[in-house]
Amino acid sequence: MNREIEFGKTLELVRGIAREQGNCISKEQVEKAFAALELNADKLELVFDYLKKHGIGIGEPLNPEEYLSEEEVDYLEEYLNQLKELPEVSEGEKEAITLSAMAGDLNAQRSLINVFIPQVVEIAKLYAGQGVFLEDLIGEGNVAVTMGVTMLGALEHAGEAQGMLAKMVMDAMEEYIAENAEEVKKYRKIADKVNKVADKANELSKDLHRKVTVEELMEETGMSDKYIREAMRISGDKIDSIQR
Repeated sequence: MNREIEFGKTLELVRGIAREQGNCISKEQVEKAFAALELNADKLELVFDYLKKHGIGIGEPLNPEEYLSEEEVDYLEEYLNQLKELPEVSEGEKEAITLSAMAGDLNAQRSLINVFIPQVVEIAKLYAGQGVFLEDLIGEGNVAVTMGVTMLGALEHAGEAQGMLAKMVMDAMEEYIAENAEEVKKYRKIADKVNKVADKANELSKDLHRKVTVEELMEETGMSDKYIREAMRISGDKIDSIQR
């Protein structure tokens, strides 16, 4: 297997283990996972830095303030204060609500949503620091729970509901993160195209001491007419060194 591919797969494995352990992993677990790649101390340190930047604690969980923005910390505090207003439910009451929700009782399903919402917050913390806002992760998780409580009828035991809802929340958050990454990648590619055309146009414009034509830019850079005009369109015709 290609070394880079193996490294990437091992990194994802380590992140998965950390999530299962409350976004925490031991130094020994990381070293064991990467043993086959024989990383030196400096490269392992880069792995530890990467994990910390993604909200994963080495040896002990990170304080949310260490990987959340100030805005996210404020939001989390306010949101948790709102959750304190929800009625407390004993384990026995939770099981009874779950059984009724499984039987299709709408009131019980609504109650179960409130019971599970605090768990959504804890799961969202596990996925924070990956390029999306904590508030959006919680929103995606809450939507997943709202849908999930209507799908419990297929379960045989109330104890299975917790795991099913948690998995639905995790899947929703992972999908949202993946979609956001693709969106960011797309916009970065668009920005790169505009910047490339603008930079080349500016260079040629300085050499000629005037604005350049699309044809001149094509001849100088080898870029196609379509590529250049697409960049101009995306920029809203703001590449000033190109003649309109």
